[in-house]
Amino acid sequence: MESSYRSPFSTRYSSKEMQYNFSDTNKFLTWRKLWVYLAKAEQVSLLFVSLPKSLSLKLGIDITNAQIAQLEKNLDNLDLEAAAEEEKLTRHDVMAHVHVYARLCPLAGPIIHLGATSCYVGDNTDIIIIRDGLEILLPKLATCIHYLTNFAEKYRDQPTLGFTHLQPAQLTTVGKRACLWLQDFLMDEKALSRVKNDLRFRGVKGTTGTQASFMALFDGKCNFFRGTRLCMCTDLRLLANMKEIEEPFEKSQIGSSAMAYKRNPMRNERCCALSRHLIALHSNAANTAATQWLERTLDDSANRRITLAESFLCSDALLITLMNILEGLVVYPKVIEKHIAEELPFMATENIIMAVVQAGGDRQVCHEKIRVLSQEAGAQVKILGKPNDLVERIKKDEYFAAILPQLDKILDPSTFIGRAPSQVNKKRIIQNKKFTFVSQPGSATKKPRLISRNFEFSQVSEFIAEEVRPVLNKYAGKIIDKPVVLKI
Repeated sequence: MESSYRSPFSTRYSSKEMQYNFSDTNKFLTWRKLWVYLAKAEQVSLLFVSLPKSLSLKLGIDITNAQIAQLEKNLDNLDLEAAAEEEKLTRHDVMAHVHVYARLCPLAGPIIHLGATSCYVGDNTDIIIIRDGLEILLPKLATCIHYLTNFAEKYRDQPTLGFTHLQPAQLTTVGKRACLWLQDFLMDEKALSRVKNDLRFRGVKGTTGTQASFMALFDGKCNFFRGTRLCMCTDLRLLANMKEIEEPFEKSQIGSSAMAYKRNPMRNERCCALSRHLIALHSNAANTAATQWLERTLDDSANRRITLAESFLCSDALLITLMNILEGLVVYPKVIEKHIAEELPFMATENIIMAVVQAGGDRQVCHEKIRVLSQEAGAQVKILGKPNDLVERIKKDEYFAAILPQLDKILDPSTFIGRAPSQVNKKRIIQNKKFTFVSQPGSATKKPRLISRNFEFSQVSEFIAEEVRPVLNKYAGKIIDKPVVLKI
Protein backbone atom coordinates (compact mmCIF):
# COMPACT_ATOMS: atom_id res chain seq x y z
CA MET A 1 0.00 0.00 0.00
CA GLU A 2 1.32 3.41 -0.96
CA SER A 3 1.86 5.79 1.96
CA SER A 4 2.84 8.83 -0.13
CA TYR A 5 1.10 10.74 -2.89
CA ARG A 6 1.38 9.46 -6.45
CA SER A 7 0.02 11.32 -9.44
CA PRO A 8 -3.14 9.83 -10.99
CA PHE A 9 -1.35 10.13 -14.32
CA SER A 10 1.06 7.46 -13.08
CA THR A 11 -1.42 5.23 -11.27
CA ARG A 12 -4.46 5.48 -13.55
CA TYR A 13 -4.12 7.20 -16.89
CA SER A 14 -0.75 7.56 -18.67
CA SER A 15 1.36 5.00 -20.50
CA LYS A 16 4.55 3.48 -19.13
CA GLU A 17 6.55 4.89 -22.04
CA MET A 18 5.44 8.46 -21.32
CA GLN A 19 6.01 8.01 -17.60
CA TYR A 20 9.55 6.80 -18.29
CA ASN A 21 10.16 9.72 -20.63
CA PHE A 22 9.54 12.14 -17.75
CA SER A 23 11.14 9.97 -15.07
CA ASP A 24 14.15 11.02 -12.99
CA THR A 25 16.10 8.10 -14.42
CA ASN A 26 15.65 9.28 -18.01
CA LYS A 27 16.26 12.91 -17.07
CA PHE A 28 19.54 12.35 -15.24
CA LEU A 29 20.82 9.79 -17.73
CA THR A 30 20.31 12.45 -20.38
CA TRP A 31 22.25 14.93 -18.25
CA ARG A 32 25.18 12.52 -18.18
CA LYS A 33 24.99 11.92 -21.92
CA LEU A 34 25.14 15.67 -22.47
CA TRP A 35 28.22 15.92 -20.25
CA VAL A 36 29.89 13.20 -22.33
CA TYR A 37 29.00 15.03 -25.55
CA LEU A 38 30.34 18.27 -24.08
CA ALA A 39 33.65 16.66 -23.11
CA LYS A 40 34.07 15.18 -26.57
CA ALA A 41 33.38 18.56 -28.17
CA GLU A 42 35.89 20.25 -25.88
CA GLN A 43 38.60 17.65 -26.45
CA VAL A 44 41.79 18.78 -28.18
CA SER A 45 41.58 18.62 -31.96
CA LEU A 46 43.62 20.02 -34.81
CA LEU A 47 42.04 21.90 -37.65
CA PHE A 48 43.95 21.97 -40.91
CA VAL A 49 42.66 24.61 -43.28
CA SER A 50 44.94 23.96 -46.25
CA LEU A 51 47.76 25.66 -44.35
CA PRO A 52 51.30 24.60 -43.51
CA LYS A 53 51.51 22.43 -40.39
CA SER A 54 53.15 25.27 -38.50
CA LEU A 55 50.03 27.39 -39.05
CA SER A 56 47.44 24.76 -38.06
CA LEU A 57 44.80 25.96 -35.62
CA LYS A 58 44.48 24.25 -32.27
CA LEU A 59 40.98 24.00 -30.89
CA GLY A 60 39.75 22.62 -27.58
CA ILE A 61 41.49 21.71 -24.35
CA ASP A 62 43.46 18.75 -23.08
CA ILE A 63 40.80 16.16 -22.33
CA THR A 64 42.07 12.61 -22.64
CA ASN A 65 40.39 9.60 -24.17
CA ALA A 66 40.72 7.88 -20.80
CA GLN A 67 38.62 10.59 -19.14
CA ILE A 68 35.90 10.27 -21.75
CA ALA A 69 36.01 6.47 -21.48
CA GLN A 70 35.52 6.74 -17.71
CA LEU A 71 32.50 9.00 -18.19
CA GLU A 72 30.96 6.56 -20.67
CA LYS A 73 31.68 3.54 -18.45
CA ASN A 74 29.75 5.07 -15.53
CA LEU A 75 26.98 6.59 -17.62
CA ASP A 76 24.27 4.22 -16.36
CA ASN A 77 25.62 3.98 -12.81
CA LEU A 78 22.97 6.27 -11.35
CA ASP A 79 22.57 6.74 -7.61
CA LEU A 80 19.55 9.00 -7.23
CA GLU A 81 19.54 8.71 -3.44
CA ALA A 82 23.15 9.92 -3.23
CA ALA A 83 22.30 12.83 -5.55
CA ALA A 84 19.30 13.74 -3.38
CA GLU A 85 21.49 13.79 -0.26
CA GLU A 86 24.07 15.92 -2.07
CA GLU A 87 21.36 18.38 -3.16
CA LYS A 88 20.33 18.87 0.47
CA LEU A 89 23.85 20.22 1.05
CA THR A 90 24.31 22.23 -2.14
CA ARG A 91 20.71 23.34 -2.77
CA HIS A 92 21.61 22.96 -6.45
CA ASP A 93 20.42 19.95 -8.41
CA VAL A 94 22.92 20.23 -11.25
CA MET A 95 25.96 20.55 -8.99
CA ALA A 96 24.68 17.71 -6.81
CA HIS A 97 24.72 15.40 -9.84
CA VAL A 98 28.08 16.78 -10.96
CA HIS A 99 29.58 15.86 -7.56
CA VAL A 100 28.07 12.35 -7.55
CA TYR A 101 29.21 11.70 -11.13
CA ALA A 102 32.67 13.05 -10.31
CA ARG A 103 33.03 10.63 -7.40
CA LEU A 104 32.32 7.78 -9.79
CA CYS A 105 34.80 9.18 -12.34
CA PRO A 106 37.78 10.54 -10.36
CA LEU A 107 39.90 10.87 -13.49
CA ALA A 108 37.20 12.76 -15.40
CA GLY A 109 35.78 14.66 -12.44
CA PRO A 110 37.73 17.87 -13.09
CA ILE A 111 36.27 18.29 -16.59
CA ILE A 112 32.59 17.43 -15.95
CA HIS A 113 30.32 20.40 -16.80
CA LEU A 114 33.39 22.41 -17.82
CA GLY A 115 32.43 25.81 -19.23
CA ALA A 116 28.73 25.03 -19.06
CA THR A 117 25.81 26.51 -17.18
CA SER A 118 22.88 24.69 -15.63
CA CYS A 119 20.75 25.48 -18.68
CA TYR A 120 23.09 23.40 -20.83
CA VAL A 121 21.89 20.19 -19.21
CA GLY A 122 18.51 21.43 -17.94
CA ASP A 123 17.06 23.07 -21.03
CA ASN A 124 18.62 20.72 -23.56
CA THR A 125 17.33 17.73 -21.63
CA ASP A 126 13.86 19.25 -21.61
CA ILE A 127 14.04 19.75 -25.38
CA ILE A 128 15.10 16.12 -25.88
CA ILE A 129 12.30 14.91 -23.60
CA ILE A 130 9.79 17.12 -25.42
CA ARG A 131 10.91 15.69 -28.76
CA ASP A 132 10.64 12.13 -27.48
CA GLY A 133 7.27 12.94 -25.92
CA LEU A 134 5.95 14.20 -29.24
CA GLU A 135 7.17 11.02 -30.90
CA ILE A 136 5.09 9.07 -28.38
CA LEU A 137 1.99 11.22 -28.87
CA LEU A 138 1.91 11.55 -32.65
CA PRO A 139 1.38 7.84 -33.51
CA LYS A 140 -1.42 7.73 -30.94
CA LEU A 141 -2.99 10.78 -32.52
CA ALA A 142 -2.66 9.10 -35.92
CA THR A 143 -4.39 6.03 -34.49
CA CYS A 144 -7.30 8.20 -33.35
CA ILE A 145 -7.46 9.68 -36.86
CA HIS A 146 -7.45 6.14 -38.28
CA TYR A 147 -10.36 4.97 -36.10
CA LEU A 148 -12.36 8.13 -36.71
CA THR A 149 -11.79 7.86 -40.47
CA ASN A 150 -13.17 4.32 -40.49
CA PHE A 151 -16.17 5.51 -38.49
CA ALA A 152 -16.83 8.44 -40.84
CA GLU A 153 -16.66 6.19 -43.91
CA LYS A 154 -18.95 3.58 -42.37
CA TYR A 155 -21.68 6.09 -41.47
CA ARG A 156 -21.28 8.64 -44.24
CA ASP A 157 -24.79 7.88 -45.59
CA GLN A 158 -26.59 7.64 -42.22
CA PRO A 159 -28.89 10.68 -41.93
CA THR A 160 -29.10 12.28 -38.51
CA LEU A 161 -30.52 15.45 -37.02
CA GLY A 162 -28.18 18.39 -37.13
CA PHE A 163 -28.39 20.88 -34.29
CA THR A 164 -27.75 24.60 -34.02
CA HIS A 165 -28.13 26.25 -30.61
CA LEU A 166 -28.80 22.64 -29.48
CA GLN A 167 -32.12 22.87 -31.31
CA PRO A 168 -33.01 20.60 -34.26
CA ALA A 169 -31.93 22.24 -37.50
CA GLN A 170 -31.46 20.48 -40.87
CA LEU A 171 -30.25 16.95 -41.39
CA THR A 172 -26.62 15.97 -41.76
CA THR A 173 -25.06 12.49 -41.62
CA VAL A 174 -23.27 10.72 -38.81
CA GLY A 175 -20.19 10.44 -41.02
CA LYS A 176 -20.21 14.13 -41.96
CA ARG A 177 -20.41 15.11 -38.29
CA ALA A 178 -17.46 12.82 -37.58
CA CYS A 179 -15.50 14.63 -40.30
CA LEU A 180 -15.85 17.87 -38.33
CA TRP A 181 -14.10 16.16 -35.42
CA LEU A 182 -11.64 14.59 -37.83
CA GLN A 183 -10.66 17.96 -39.27
CA ASP A 184 -9.72 19.17 -35.78
CA PHE A 185 -7.55 16.09 -35.30
CA LEU A 186 -5.77 16.81 -38.58
CA MET A 187 -5.04 20.36 -37.46
CA ASP A 188 -3.63 19.02 -34.19
CA GLU A 189 -1.39 16.60 -36.07
CA LYS A 190 -0.12 19.38 -38.30
CA ALA A 191 0.60 21.65 -35.34
CA LEU A 192 2.42 18.98 -33.32
CA SER A 193 4.44 17.82 -36.32
CA ARG A 194 5.54 21.39 -36.94
CA VAL A 195 6.60 21.82 -33.32
CA LYS A 196 8.61 18.58 -33.44
CA ASN A 197 10.26 19.48 -36.73
CA ASP A 198 11.07 23.01 -35.56
CA LEU A 199 12.72 21.95 -32.30
CA ARG A 200 16.32 23.09 -32.12
CA PHE A 201 18.99 21.99 -29.67
CA ARG A 202 19.81 24.85 -27.33
CA GLY A 203 23.53 24.26 -27.55
CA VAL A 204 26.01 25.72 -25.08
CA LYS A 205 25.08 29.35 -24.59
CA GLY A 206 26.97 30.39 -21.48
CA THR A 207 25.38 32.20 -18.58
CA THR A 208 23.00 34.50 -20.44
CA GLY A 209 21.59 32.32 -23.21
CA THR A 210 18.25 33.77 -24.08
CA GLN A 211 16.15 30.57 -23.92
CA ALA A 212 13.81 32.29 -26.36
CA SER A 213 13.05 29.12 -28.28
CA PHE A 214 12.43 27.17 -25.10
CA MET A 215 10.07 29.74 -23.61
CA ALA A 216 8.11 29.93 -26.84
CA LEU A 217 7.78 26.16 -26.76
CA PHE A 218 6.89 26.14 -23.07
CA ASP A 219 4.26 28.79 -23.63
CA GLY A 220 2.55 26.80 -26.34
CA LYS A 221 3.11 23.26 -25.20
CA CYS A 222 -0.09 22.99 -23.17
CA ASN A 223 -2.25 24.09 -26.09
CA PHE A 224 -2.46 20.89 -28.08
CA PHE A 225 -5.48 18.61 -27.85
CA ARG A 226 -7.37 20.74 -25.35
CA GLY A 227 -10.14 22.24 -27.51
CA THR A 228 -10.51 19.34 -29.94
CA ARG A 229 -10.93 16.74 -27.24
CA LEU A 230 -13.29 18.79 -25.10
CA CYS A 231 -15.52 19.62 -28.08
CA MET A 232 -15.76 16.10 -29.54
CA CYS A 233 -16.23 14.34 -26.21
CA THR A 234 -18.91 16.82 -25.18
CA ASP A 235 -20.72 16.07 -28.45
CA LEU A 236 -20.50 12.34 -27.76
CA ARG A 237 -21.88 12.84 -24.25
CA LEU A 238 -24.85 14.76 -25.67
CA LEU A 239 -25.46 12.05 -28.27
CA ALA A 240 -25.25 9.40 -25.54
CA ASN A 241 -27.98 11.26 -23.68
CA MET A 242 -30.11 10.99 -26.83
CA LYS A 243 -29.18 7.28 -27.09
CA GLU A 244 -27.94 7.77 -30.67
CA ILE A 245 -24.25 7.00 -30.13
CA GLU A 246 -22.51 5.44 -27.14
CA GLU A 247 -18.93 4.88 -26.10
CA PRO A 248 -17.88 1.26 -25.44
CA PHE A 249 -19.54 -0.27 -22.38
CA GLU A 250 -18.04 -3.48 -21.04
CA LYS A 251 -20.13 -6.44 -19.86
CA SER A 252 -18.93 -6.15 -16.27
CA GLN A 253 -18.96 -2.34 -16.22
CA ILE A 254 -21.13 -0.61 -13.61
CA GLY A 255 -22.64 2.72 -14.60
CA SER A 256 -23.90 3.86 -11.21
CA SER A 257 -23.59 2.62 -7.63
CA ALA A 258 -27.26 3.47 -7.03
CA MET A 259 -28.98 3.14 -10.42
CA ALA A 260 -28.09 -0.24 -11.88
CA TYR A 261 -29.57 0.51 -15.30
CA LYS A 262 -27.31 3.49 -16.07
CA ARG A 263 -24.65 3.57 -18.79
CA ASN A 264 -22.74 6.72 -17.92
CA PRO A 265 -20.25 7.98 -20.57
CA MET A 266 -17.34 7.87 -18.11
CA ARG A 267 -14.62 7.71 -20.79
CA ASN A 268 -15.81 10.88 -22.50
CA GLU A 269 -16.32 12.51 -19.11
CA ARG A 270 -12.71 11.65 -18.28
CA CYS A 271 -11.53 13.23 -21.53
CA CYS A 272 -13.50 16.40 -20.80
CA ALA A 273 -12.01 16.59 -17.31
CA LEU A 274 -8.45 16.09 -18.56
CA SER A 275 -8.99 18.62 -21.36
CA ARG A 276 -9.98 21.28 -18.85
CA HIS A 277 -6.80 20.54 -16.89
CA LEU A 278 -4.78 20.96 -20.08
CA ILE A 279 -6.50 24.29 -20.76
CA ALA A 280 -5.56 25.48 -17.26
CA LEU A 281 -1.92 24.47 -17.79
CA HIS A 282 -1.66 26.86 -20.73
CA SER A 283 -2.34 29.93 -18.59
CA ASN A 284 0.21 28.62 -16.09
CA ALA A 285 2.86 28.42 -18.79
CA ALA A 286 1.97 31.83 -20.21
CA ASN A 287 2.29 33.48 -16.80
CA THR A 288 5.61 31.74 -16.20
CA ALA A 289 7.01 32.89 -19.53
CA ALA A 290 5.92 36.45 -18.73
CA THR A 291 7.86 36.58 -15.45
CA GLN A 292 11.36 35.95 -16.81
CA TRP A 293 13.46 39.01 -15.87
CA LEU A 294 16.21 40.31 -18.14
CA GLU A 295 18.35 37.34 -19.25
CA ARG A 296 16.71 34.77 -16.96
CA THR A 297 15.48 33.91 -13.49
CA LEU A 298 14.41 30.72 -11.77
CA ASP A 299 10.73 31.66 -11.88
CA ASP A 300 10.24 28.84 -14.35
CA SER A 301 12.28 26.15 -12.60
CA ALA A 302 9.88 24.61 -10.08
CA ASN A 303 6.88 25.36 -12.26
CA ARG A 304 8.08 23.67 -15.41
CA ARG A 305 9.05 20.51 -13.50
CA ILE A 306 5.31 20.11 -13.01
CA THR A 307 3.78 21.77 -16.07
CA LEU A 308 5.83 20.23 -18.86
CA ALA A 309 5.47 16.72 -17.50
CA GLU A 310 1.78 17.08 -16.75
CA SER A 311 0.99 18.53 -20.18
CA PHE A 312 2.50 15.48 -21.88
CA LEU A 313 1.17 12.95 -19.39
CA CYS A 314 -2.28 14.53 -19.67
CA SER A 315 -2.18 14.50 -23.48
CA ASP A 316 -1.00 10.90 -23.41
CA ALA A 317 -3.88 9.93 -21.11
CA LEU A 318 -6.33 11.73 -23.39
CA LEU A 319 -5.15 9.93 -26.50
CA ILE A 320 -5.16 6.51 -24.83
CA THR A 321 -8.74 7.06 -23.68
CA LEU A 322 -9.76 8.40 -27.08
CA MET A 323 -8.31 5.41 -28.89
CA ASN A 324 -10.39 3.18 -26.64
CA ILE A 325 -13.53 5.26 -27.32
CA LEU A 326 -13.14 5.62 -31.09
CA GLU A 327 -12.27 1.98 -31.59
CA GLY A 328 -15.61 0.91 -30.11
CA LEU A 329 -18.18 3.65 -30.79
CA VAL A 330 -21.69 2.20 -31.06
CA VAL A 331 -24.34 3.81 -33.30
CA TYR A 332 -28.07 3.13 -32.93
CA PRO A 333 -29.65 3.88 -36.35
CA LYS A 334 -33.22 3.09 -35.23
CA VAL A 335 -33.03 5.69 -32.47
CA ILE A 336 -31.63 8.21 -34.94
CA GLU A 337 -34.47 7.44 -37.37
CA LYS A 338 -37.02 7.91 -34.57
CA HIS A 339 -35.62 11.34 -33.75
CA ILE A 340 -35.64 12.30 -37.43
CA ALA A 341 -39.27 11.21 -37.73
CA GLU A 342 -40.17 13.48 -34.82
CA GLU A 343 -38.71 16.58 -36.48
CA LEU A 344 -38.71 15.92 -40.22
CA PRO A 345 -42.37 16.87 -40.83
CA PHE A 346 -41.61 20.41 -39.68
CA MET A 347 -38.41 20.55 -41.74
CA ALA A 348 -40.27 19.33 -44.83
CA THR A 349 -42.93 22.05 -44.79
CA GLU A 350 -41.04 24.30 -47.21
CA ASN A 351 -40.68 21.42 -49.67
CA ILE A 352 -44.38 20.65 -49.28
CA ILE A 353 -45.28 24.27 -50.06
CA MET A 354 -43.12 24.20 -53.20
CA ALA A 355 -44.73 20.92 -54.33
CA VAL A 356 -48.22 22.40 -53.88
CA VAL A 357 -47.27 25.48 -55.92
CA GLN A 358 -45.85 23.27 -58.68
CA ALA A 359 -49.17 21.41 -58.69
CA GLY A 360 -51.02 24.70 -59.29
CA GLY A 361 -51.70 25.84 -55.73
CA ASP A 362 -51.39 29.30 -54.17
CA ARG A 363 -48.22 29.76 -52.14
CA GLN A 364 -49.80 32.11 -49.58
CA VAL A 365 -52.86 29.93 -49.00
CA CYS A 366 -50.64 26.86 -48.64
CA HIS A 367 -48.33 28.65 -46.22
CA GLU A 368 -51.26 29.58 -43.96
CA LYS A 369 -52.66 26.05 -43.97
CA ILE A 370 -49.22 24.61 -43.12
CA ARG A 371 -48.83 27.16 -40.34
CA VAL A 372 -52.13 26.23 -38.72
CA LEU A 373 -51.54 22.48 -39.04
CA SER A 374 -47.98 22.85 -37.66
CA GLN A 375 -49.25 24.70 -34.60
CA GLU A 376 -51.82 21.99 -33.98
CA ALA A 377 -49.20 19.24 -34.34
CA GLY A 378 -46.82 21.16 -32.09
CA ALA A 379 -49.48 21.32 -29.39
CA GLN A 380 -49.89 17.55 -29.61
CA VAL A 381 -46.16 17.14 -28.95
CA LYS A 382 -45.58 19.82 -26.32
CA ILE A 383 -48.86 19.92 -24.40
CA LEU A 384 -50.22 16.39 -24.71
CA GLY A 385 -46.87 14.58 -25.06
CA LYS A 386 -48.04 12.75 -28.17
CA PRO A 387 -46.08 12.00 -31.38
CA ASN A 388 -45.77 14.57 -34.13
CA ASP A 389 -48.86 14.00 -36.32
CA LEU A 390 -48.35 16.80 -38.86
CA VAL A 391 -48.07 14.35 -41.77
CA GLU A 392 -51.36 12.68 -40.83
CA ARG A 393 -53.06 16.09 -40.62
CA ILE A 394 -51.75 17.01 -44.08
CA LYS A 395 -52.98 13.71 -45.51
CA LYS A 396 -56.47 14.32 -44.10
CA ASP A 397 -56.72 17.84 -45.53
CA GLU A 398 -58.28 17.84 -49.01
CA TYR A 399 -56.21 20.89 -49.97
CA PHE A 400 -53.09 18.68 -50.22
CA ALA A 401 -54.69 15.85 -52.21
CA ALA A 402 -52.73 16.71 -55.36
CA ILE A 403 -49.35 16.07 -53.74
CA LEU A 404 -50.14 13.00 -51.63
CA PRO A 405 -48.48 10.63 -54.16
CA GLN A 406 -45.25 12.67 -53.73
CA LEU A 407 -45.39 12.93 -49.95
CA ASP A 408 -43.26 9.88 -49.12
CA LYS A 409 -40.55 11.10 -51.48
CA ILE A 410 -40.72 14.60 -50.01
CA LEU A 411 -40.28 13.10 -46.53
CA ASP A 412 -37.36 10.83 -47.49
CA PRO A 413 -34.50 11.78 -45.08
CA SER A 414 -31.89 11.11 -47.77
CA THR A 415 -33.19 14.11 -49.73
CA PHE A 416 -32.39 16.43 -46.83
CA ILE A 417 -28.69 15.64 -46.37
CA GLY A 418 -27.43 17.46 -49.46
CA ARG A 419 -23.90 16.45 -50.41
CA ALA A 420 -22.91 15.28 -46.93
CA PRO A 421 -22.03 11.70 -48.03
CA SER A 422 -19.83 12.89 -50.90
CA GLN A 423 -18.22 15.47 -48.63
CA VAL A 424 -16.94 12.57 -46.53
CA ASN A 425 -15.28 10.36 -49.10
CA LYS A 426 -17.18 10.11 -52.37
CA LYS A 427 -15.40 11.66 -55.31
CA ARG A 428 -16.96 14.73 -56.80
CA ILE A 429 -15.87 15.25 -60.39
CA ILE A 430 -16.65 18.40 -62.33
CA GLN A 431 -15.42 18.08 -65.89
CA ASN A 432 -15.38 20.29 -68.95
CA LYS A 433 -17.18 23.20 -67.36
CA LYS A 434 -16.89 26.37 -69.44
CA PHE A 435 -16.77 29.78 -67.83
CA THR A 436 -16.86 33.09 -69.72
CA PHE A 437 -15.72 36.36 -68.19
CA VAL A 438 -17.29 39.37 -69.91
CA SER A 439 -14.97 41.93 -71.41
CA GLN A 440 -14.76 45.27 -69.64
CA PRO A 441 -16.98 47.75 -71.58
CA GLY A 442 -15.23 50.40 -73.61
CA SER A 443 -15.85 54.12 -73.62
CA ALA A 444 -15.53 56.98 -76.03
CA THR A 445 -11.80 57.10 -75.43
CA LYS A 446 -10.96 53.50 -74.52
CA LYS A 447 -11.39 50.22 -76.35
CA PRO A 448 -13.01 47.24 -74.62
CA ARG A 449 -10.45 45.23 -72.65
CA LEU A 450 -10.63 41.44 -72.36
CA ILE A 451 -10.40 40.43 -68.71
CA SER A 452 -10.34 36.67 -69.25
CA ARG A 453 -11.01 34.18 -71.99
CA ASN A 454 -13.10 31.05 -71.88
CA PHE A 455 -11.43 28.14 -70.13
CA GLU A 456 -12.15 24.59 -69.07
CA PHE A 457 -11.17 22.74 -65.93
CA SER A 458 -11.74 19.51 -64.06
CA GLN A 459 -11.78 19.08 -60.30
CA VAL A 460 -11.76 16.11 -57.95
CA SER A 461 -12.60 16.70 -54.30
CA GLU A 462 -12.51 14.05 -51.60
CA PHE A 463 -11.86 14.94 -47.96
CA ILE A 464 -10.60 11.60 -46.71
CA ALA A 465 -8.50 10.81 -49.78
CA GLU A 466 -7.00 14.27 -50.11
CA GLU A 467 -6.72 15.40 -46.49
CA VAL A 468 -6.70 12.33 -44.27
CA ARG A 469 -4.88 9.58 -46.16
CA PRO A 470 -1.65 11.57 -46.66
CA VAL A 471 -1.46 12.10 -42.90
CA LEU A 472 -2.10 8.43 -42.15
CA ASN A 473 0.54 7.43 -44.71
CA LYS A 474 3.14 9.34 -42.66
CA TYR A 475 2.54 6.88 -39.82
CA ALA A 476 2.55 3.65 -41.80
CA GLY A 477 3.66 0.88 -39.45
CA LYS A 478 3.21 3.10 -36.38
CA ILE A 479 -0.58 3.09 -36.06
CA ILE A 480 -1.65 0.96 -33.11
CA ASP A 481 -3.63 -1.96 -34.54
CA LYS A 482 -4.39 -3.87 -31.33
CA PRO A 483 -7.25 -3.19 -28.88
CA VAL A 484 -6.48 -0.39 -26.43
CA VAL A 485 -7.21 -1.48 -22.86
CA LEU A 486 -7.55 1.19 -20.20
CA LYS A 487 -5.90 0.70 -16.82
CA ILE A 488 -9.09 1.80 -15.10
